[in-house]
Amino acid sequence: MPSSPAALAALDLRERATVALRRLVGRDDADFRDGQLEAIEALVTGHRRVLVVQRTGWGKSAVYFVATALRRAEGAGPTVIVSPLLALMRDQIGAAERAGIRAVTLNSTNADEWAAVSGALARGEVDVLLVSPERMNNPRFREEQLPGLAQTCGLLVVDEAHCISDWGHDFRPDYRRIRDLLTTLPEETPVLATTATANARVVTDVVEQLGAGGRDVLTLRGPLARASLRLGVLPLSAPEQRLAWLIAHLGDLPGSGIVYALTVSAAEDVAAALREAGYEVAAYTGRTEPGERIRLEQDLRDNRLKALVATSALGMGFDKPDLGFVLHLGAPSSPVAYYQQVGRAGRATERADVLLMPGPEDKDIWRYFASASMPRQDQADAVLRALAQTGRPLSTVALESIVDVRRTRLELLLKVLDVDGAVQRVQGGWVATGEPWIYDSERYQRVSDARQREQQLMVDYERSDGCRMAFLQQCLDDDTAQECGRCDRCAGTWFPDAIPEAAVLTARSRLERPGVALEPRVQWPPGMDRLGVPVKGRIAPSVALSEGRAVARLTDLGWGQRLRELLRSTTPQPGSTSPEASSAEPAASDRPVPPEVLRAVVDVLRAWDWAERPVAIVAVPSRHRPQLVTSLATGLGELGRLPYLGALDLVEGGPVGEPGGNSAFRLANIWGRFTVGAELHQRLQGVPGPVLLVDDVADSRWTLTVAGALLREAGAPAVLPLTLAVEA
Repeated sequence: MPSSPAALAALDLRERATVALRRLVGRDDADFRDGQLEAIEALVTGHRRVLVVQRTGWGKSAVYFVATALRRAEGAGPTVIVSPLLALMRDQIGAAERAGIRAVTLNSTNADEWAAVSGALARGEVDVLLVSPERMNNPRFREEQLPGLAQTCGLLVVDEAHCISDWGHDFRPDYRRIRDLLTTLPEETPVLATTATANARVVTDVVEQLGAGGRDVLTLRGPLARASLRLGVLPLSAPEQRLAWLIAHLGDLPGSGIVYALTVSAAEDVAAALREAGYEVAAYTGRTEPGERIRLEQDLRDNRLKALVATSALGMGFDKPDLGFVLHLGAPSSPVAYYQQVGRAGRATERADVLLMPGPEDKDIWRYFASASMPRQDQADAVLRALAQTGRPLSTVALESIVDVRRTRLELLLKVLDVDGAVQRVQGGWVATGEPWIYDSERYQRVSDARQREQQLMVDYERSDGCRMAFLQQCLDDDTAQECGRCDRCAGTWFPDAIPEAAVLTARSRLERPGVALEPRVQWPPGMDRLGVPVKGRIAPSVALSEGRAVARLTDLGWGQRLRELLRSTTPQPGSTSPEASSAEPAASDRPVPPEVLRAVVDVLRAWDWAERPVAIVAVPSRHRPQLVTSLATGLGELGRLPYLGALDLVEGGPVGEPGGNSAFRLANIWGRFTVGAELHQRLQGVPGPVLLVDDVADSRWTLTVAGALLREAGAPAVLPLTLAVEA
């Protein structure tokens, strides 16, 4: 029998913790895994700050739910869990309820419940409150709820803590607010941070953040090997081969699983192809509505679907213990991100299959997302200048008509400036604080360099001759790495590499099927008067475009890849856009439309279910690809026996923007840059039907919208836009 009070207390803690654990998992024989009880003891008895780095499926949630039960039994306040995704919150609430723990959430989708949640918190009826890091900067929550929670919470949990670090693969600036929250906690409030995807560099960064206020941080790190996962790599360069492999072999994979794609369009296209091949699958992307996400997640859990074809939108938080496989069509940009995604599989099964099918387009996609997430000094300076000069709160929408930054980049930039103290979110928008802000170029260069190294590590993983699991462990600085004995390098190729010709033909037919809809703009951007453009509100029906078509999105697996190659050499450089380019000289590599591309456009026209067939063709003028656009328009005219009326005229001068700018500035850069010349105007008179408006690429769609409005004003009864590609 234990003789000391400390030993008795430890025995009592273990007994109480074991009871709570067994209630949580619903099994009378459940016991703690290595490290779980140590973490719980440090939180409950030691009131410490603890970082737990353990593999997916180890049971990190068990630590904070058991600690919550014990703390609440001692009379402590509710646990506050900072959780990054709604899907993760849903799973955590479900797990809490099974353990008899009362859990609620405050998030953007349940604002109508906030008053009830606040009342329950005030009455002590809540054991766990889940919030997103973004919620901590909501003015209402920050002012009305957060101060009280900081003083009364019994435990603060930071889930997916690698997001704290801008070295991490899921850097979210709002996570850096947690450091400020930590400095407001009473000394005795324990803090737990958990992650499965942190290498030594990220761990150091997270510990530094958790140690705010000079507190010591206990780091508990276990081996990251996953004994159930059988890893493999199947390099197939052609997209039709990758899709054909799936068509032929998806049904052979165990249970149900996830097929990851790098882009929304790829996920949607692959899901459509697999459904046509007879599989029960669905696409799950950032475009999927919240209610539909819940339904699809449950369909996969209940095995009503063979697979979800998903982007990274289905990542942290989705929990299906018996998930049988994870496949990747295209590689994530780092081994850390890859480990996190494949960790969804095999949590409660003896075997789960993990297969990577990288593509040649992966590096282009990595570069795009890496550049989109990094703040730029010129844009930050423009935002701070605009807020300071205005002297009142500005919404994100209002800022878009003052600074030329695209919405998603602007939102990220404001978050970075906010956590750095240069701006603050208040009721009505954003204000400048007056605090000096210096662009930390050295820091961002380090981040950029680290990401490039991680991208190269992903390429090295694909080509490695050694154990796949050991490679991933080494990338995560796990010194327990050893050969797994199961992957394709250790045990030989476990997956079929033969692809039936019939599957290849089916995949090729699906990928070579051209045609995507071009939805017309229906609303002018707000605040255009600030930019000298006299439009507002809805676009008048008398000048609006009809729905159009494009051969493909540039991110599509089939035609998208071909069109990227065609357009790559003449893509405008930063500082210019297609009609606003500063140079009137065509690119040296500009050439007539290739015959196979022209045939694809004809196929698009043939399948177009328009209300009225076009009767004439007009081209959008192009400085970069005049031969390509003109030959496309004239070639279609010859094949379709439609008169080519010519192109609009370009107007020199005016503002020059950059590709990827925001909607308001993109429109301003187009406005006044076209005119309907006298000859074209005369030809449009009395045209008895719709005009086909031809261009190479649709990005913001403002070029087509403005050109179409001019044609409508000049006499065209309707305008049908047609492009080779959509930049999306």
